[in-house]
Amino acid sequence: MTDRLSPGDAAPEFTLPTDNGDQLTLKDLRGRKVILYAYPAAMTPGCTTQACDFRDSLGSLQAAGFEVVGISPDTPAKLAKFRERDAITFPLVSDQDKSVLTAYGAWGEKTMYGKTVTGVIRSTFVIDENGAIERAMYNVKATGHVAKLRRDLGLD
Repeated sequence: MTDRLSPGDAAPEFTLPTDNGDQLTLKDLRGRKVILYAYPAAMTPGCTTQACDFRDSLGSLQAAGFEVVGISPDTPAKLAKFRERDAITFPLVSDQDKSVLTAYGAWGEKTMYGKTVTGVIRSTFVIDENGAIERAMYNVKATGHVAKLRRDLGLD
């Protein structure tokens, strides 16, 4: 089982390709709070629901000082199609070798339909302005998660 992060841990650094061909580095977001959410696969029903929930809440999250970044093992080309198809308005980063997902404890064994499989563990991390983990939430639900996160962060 992959080690999981806890509040106070340093957020693992990363530089990953984005959906638009740029590179996104966590260090470049210092001074802002970051919501990094890990999802299994672009353009699947649950992942689309979750991405659209973040998209629809982005204005109020940004007004509260948060940047949103989605991470999956999808290729940048697939992420670009996802962004275009669903009008995603925040960066999507590609972790094809799953090294960053592993560092965050979001890659490992999970149960799907009664079977143990290895894959992305749907997770959300709130990273503070200094790069420390404020919240690490594992096995979150795709539907309703953003509303719960907003309540937990005191935004609703």
